Amino acid sequence: MTLDKDSKIYIAGHRGLVGSAIWNNLLSRGYNNLIGRTHKELDLTNQIAVKEFFDKERPDAVVLAAAFVGGIMANSLYRADFIMQNMMMQCNVIGQAYAHGVKKLLFLGSTCIYPKMAPQPMKEDSLLTSPLEYTNEEYAIAKIAGLKMCESYNLQYGTNYIAVMPTNLYGPNDNFHLENSHVMPAMMRKIYLAKLIHGDNWDAIRTDMNKRPINPDDKLQNLIGKGNVDGKNTKERILKALEFYGISDNKVVLWGTGSPLREFLWSEDMADASVHVLLNVDFSQIIGIEKYSSVFYGAKSDGSVDRNNSEGRGGAIPSLGEIRNCHINVGTGKELTIRELSQLVAKAVGFEGTIEFDASKPDGTPRKLIDVSKLHSLGWTHKVEIEDGVTRLFNWYRESLSTE
Repeated sequence: MTLDKDSKIYIAGHRGLVGSAIWNNLLSRGYNNLIGRTHKELDLTNQIAVKEFFDKERPDAVVLAAAFVGGIMANSLYRADFIMQNMMMQCNVIGQAYAHGVKKLLFLGSTCIYPKMAPQPMKEDSLLTSPLEYTNEEYAIAKIAGLKMCESYNLQYGTNYIAVMPTNLYGPNDNFHLENSHVMPAMMRKIYLAKLIHGDNWDAIRTDMNKRPINPDDKLQNLIGKGNVDGKNTKERILKALEFYGISDNKVVLWGTGSPLREFLWSEDMADASVHVLLNVDFSQIIGIEKYSSVFYGAKSDGSVDRNNSEGRGGAIPSLGEIRNCHINVGTGKELTIRELSQLVAKAVGFEGTIEFDASKPDGTPRKLIDVSKLHSLGWTHKVEIEDGVTRLFNWYRESLSTE
């Protein structure tokens, strides 16, 4: 199915790391009829509000890039929020997309859907073969539900909803807040602040803290008292707060042993892959059945499909076997250790201090390398390598400190 340049495309999460990159990628290709809503403008967990939005806008295509996300610490602290908020957003958007006849939907998940001890590199068929990593189990279950919703709507109703599972992402508009950011931006900000402390560069420290204040949890509040930590605070309070996150004079303490292997993908590469799939890949190609809608529902004389004809429909046709794992891994197929990543970040920041690892803290999944052969077979490969990407991210971060 082809989307023409005038197609109205709704990007949920259009200001986020991936959503903003997808928005810009579509614009660069001449797709100008784009719709976005901030969280304040549209709460995707509100079923009535989502319905009213779809009633009014009637998009031709939807990119579901909005999610409630975070690293190991956030996943541990907010387990109920991670499963509930993500499930509500997905159910509301996917349900209304179907109710309003959306032609194409792209759902963005995460490779945390795979079992903790899945064979490496992880193929799409590894899904649901053994237990998940405990520290992000709720988020993973929500994302598994999302991809299964897409798969199930396709099989029952002949829709064209595709789920892509990106590896660890980083890039412009990344989240650098110390409480809930992912490994690379959190590491980068910590190393940068430790360098600034060592240089006694309090103007830069206060600028950084004003841009992204710390909202203390109960444990940190017990140490420094209530109230956000920003650049207006005393040096003593700022230093105590930063020390809580492992940041001190020319020294950074990171969680875990540093041994886990991780794969990273530049967010603008992810956007390019997402748009490639949105514009060029149909569900029929993924399952290898060119006219799957006709197979499931029976084509009418004019070639269209009668979705109301439920005769013989049961989610799949026995002669076709089981249809599952229709999602697409998106990544580089390359990996490095967290310790090696910290060295790349230190080099980009110009940090010459000490980086220590606290082995009493969790490592998370020991290895998360994905098999990207399906993606390659669909005509897309990555462009930005990690060494270049880390430098690009730090340059973006420094520039972000001088903008509103």
